[in-house]
Amino acid sequence: MIDLTPALIGIGTILTASTLVWMISVRLEDASIADICWGLGFVLLAWLYCLLSQTLTPRSWLVAVLITLWGARLSWHIFRRNHGNGEDPRYRAMRASHGRAFWWRSLFTVFWLQGAILWFVALPLLVAVRASSPAALTAVDGLGVLLFAVGFGFEVVGDYQLERFRAEPSNRGKVLDRGLWRYTRHPNYFGNATLWWGLYAIAAATPSGWLTVLSPALMTFLLMRVSGVTLLEDGLKASKPGYHAYITRTPTFFPWFPRVPR
Repeated sequence: MIDLTPALIGIGTILTASTLVWMISVRLEDASIADICWGLGFVLLAWLYCLLSQTLTPRSWLVAVLITLWGARLSWHIFRRNHGNGEDPRYRAMRASHGRAFWWRSLFTVFWLQGAILWFVALPLLVAVRASSPAALTAVDGLGVLLFAVGFGFEVVGDYQLERFRAEPSNRGKVLDRGLWRYTRHPNYFGNATLWWGLYAIAAATPSGWLTVLSPALMTFLLMRVSGVTLLEDGLKASKPGYHAYITRTPTFFPWFPRVPR
C-alpha cells in the first residue's frame, strides 16, 4: 500500500504555515507577504520530507539543496522588490472588491489557495526525497539537474536584467528588449517552469515518479495562462505604449530569435 502519511503531514504543515502568514498579513494589512513566502514554502516541504524519510539517498540531498537554493533566492528577490512599495496592486484590487470582509476571505482566496497549489506542485519533491531506489544518481537525474540549471539561470539573469533596467529613471515607460528579454518576453517565468520540469525529471528517475507529471504541468499552466504571462501583459499593454511592438517581434514564453517586421 502507498503510505500517504508524509503527503498528509505536508499539506497540514503548509496550511498551518499559510495560516500563520495570513495572521501576520492581517496585522500588517498587506497580503503581498504571501508572494514573499511562496519560495520558502517549498523549502519547508523539502526538508520536512527529508525529516520524515527513514533513508536519505544522494537524490534526497540533491533535491533539498536545489529547492533551497531556488526558494530562498526567490523569496529574497521578491522581498527586496516589494519592500517599501506597499501592498501589491493585485491584492489591493481584491481588498477593494471584498471590502471589510477581505481580512478573513483572504485566508481562503489567497493563503490557503496558494498553500494547496504549493503542496501539489511540490509532489515531485516528496517522491524524489523519499525514494530508496535507485540509490545512485542516474542519467535521468543528470538531465533533471541540467534542466534545473538552465531554468534557474534564466530566472536569475532575467530578474537581474529587469531590476537593473528599472533602476534607471530614463527607462520609465520604456520596454526592456535587451539581454534575455530580446528572445522571450518572460525569461523569468520560462526559467521557473523549466526548473520545475527539471525537478520532475529527478523524481521520474525513481519508480512511479513519472506519476507526478501534473505538478510541473500545473506550474507551467499557471505561469503561462493564469497568474503569470496573461495577468502581467494585460497591465503592460495599457501602461507601456511600446509593448505592442515588442509583442510583434518577441516570442511570448519559449525563447527564440526575434521576428523581423515585414
